[in-house]
Amino acid sequence: MDLVIMAAGIGSRFGSGIKQLTPVGPSGEVILEYSVHDALEAGFDRVVFVTRKDLEKTFHEIVGDRIAKVCPTAYAFQELDDLPDGFACPEGRTKPWGTGQAILCCRDIVKGPFAIINADDYYGKEAFKLMHDYLAGNDGSKGHYCMAGFILGNTLSDNGAVTRGVCRVDENGNLAGVNETHGIVKTEDGAAYEKDGEMVPIDAGSHVSMNLWGLTPEFFEQLEKGFVAFLENLKPGDVKSEYLLPTVIDGMIQSGEAAVKVLETHDKWFGVTYAEDKQTVVDAFAALHKDGVYPETLFGA
Repeated sequence: MDLVIMAAGIGSRFGSGIKQLTPVGPSGEVILEYSVHDALEAGFDRVVFVTRKDLEKTFHEIVGDRIAKVCPTAYAFQELDDLPDGFACPEGRTKPWGTGQAILCCRDIVKGPFAIINADDYYGKEAFKLMHDYLAGNDGSKGHYCMAGFILGNTLSDNGAVTRGVCRVDENGNLAGVNETHGIVKTEDGAAYEKDGEMVPIDAGSHVSMNLWGLTPEFFEQLEKGFVAFLENLKPGDVKSEYLLPTVIDGMIQSGEAAVKVLETHDKWFGVTYAEDKQTVVDAFAALHKDGVYPETLFGA
């Protein structure tokens, strides 16, 4: 069972540097090492990194080679020109095509059930255990997926607005839809987002997606078809639109092609969305090490 880590994003809001490779642990660990540690502990077998060719050498030096000493690893590369036949990258585009394309890059590598995470998010131990156990119990049925449902209030930054996929969950605990909501900030009453110049309250107890999904290999077929449709519908001169994983999955739910079980987790999210987040994250990991949640060092760091 593979853990696929998306690490190709540029991270413009973080400022200079590569935020996925920013040291935050007491021995220089980066966030994704904690996810790998927790996933292996939960029962995952291999790590697949999705990165870019221009980051490959740096990635190996900072974290990849260290993780390769403790578990099998593989690499997929997300590139601007990795497009279906008949399409070309428009002039002026500089960023990758989004999380949907990132996972599509793994289609020739991943052959069994797999989980997906962002490289720069800390998810906690509970989510990986829930995810592994759900995927391990899958009888091979197509379109039966899962998603870690974090509590919105546990995923906000103290240093600025964030975008979250706010979820609708049906009476059976399945995902009914995802509303990508921009500009969510902490407030005295919980949380709110800006709409038409006004702040609209939002329930801080809502479930949100943090891009921790559990999928099966036939999902790649849907990604391939969807990517072609996405590219066909791009307007001339559009160099910013992204092919996003939550949008693909939401479309499958609405069409009845997928059922996604929401696995509620109460762990607190950490991340370095903004440069100012770094010290908060460093302090949080120091406390987790001190409390014995993690050993003194990870993977001989």
